Amino acid sequence: MSNALNNPIIQCHGLTRTFKMGDAEVHVLKGVDFEAAAGEFVAIEGRSGSGKSTLLHLLGVLDEPNDGRISFDGRDLLKLSATERSKVRNESFGFVFQFYHLLPELNVLENTLVAAMVRYSRGEYRKRKAELRQQAVASLDSLGMAHRLHHRPAQLSGGERQRVAIARALMNRPRVLFADEPTGNLDAETGGQIMGVLEGLHRQGQTIIMVTHDRAIAKQADRVVVLRNGAVEPEMV
Repeated sequence: MSNALNNPIIQCHGLTRTFKMGDAEVHVLKGVDFEAAAGEFVAIEGRSGSGKSTLLHLLGVLDEPNDGRISFDGRDLLKLSATERSKVRNESFGFVFQFYHLLPELNVLENTLVAAMVRYSRGEYRKRKAELRQQAVASLDSLGMAHRLHHRPAQLSGGERQRVAIARALMNRPRVLFADEPTGNLDAETGGQIMGVLEGLHRQGQTIIMVTHDRAIAKQADRVVVLRNGAVEPEMV
């Protein structure tokens, strides 16, 4: 894919992010520009401490930059109210993290439905419960988890937990799927299986922005953006 994106679905310009560490300031991002087209699979690759997870959290409006602009579908996200940003995050973004973040007291199906529970009011959720349950079961089935619907996270392998996390992220049919080191807590074989899942979603048209420290994993994306010391290096094809 060309590096010149005519119609990016999400982009940022001049992002900076500084954190206070005692009396010192740590400049994690230093004026980062980034963009991704609809349907593109982009990997943000870099060593630990390069700022890649911070960039992902800013793009997904899980955090705010000190300076810069973030646009999604032509809207300036930083000009929206906190409530409006939450709506965009819940309805248009899906998140997969390294450590799954499944609720231990809920089973696989219930964990998958959590995203819908957050999105809809209690009354709306009750009205749509059968439809949403069917959607969750279908998503889990497509990820090879139909036989685990009533198991709890402690009864699952790492790869199975990550599949549930992906199903949960897809529950609201997100425009953009953010994946933060999705294979980082898995062995090589299981990590390869999870990458196969992401590649399958991409072939179906899912926009994916993935953070990884593993160059071999990154190269499986359409395009790689290398982040080093809080700044973007020239792209790798």
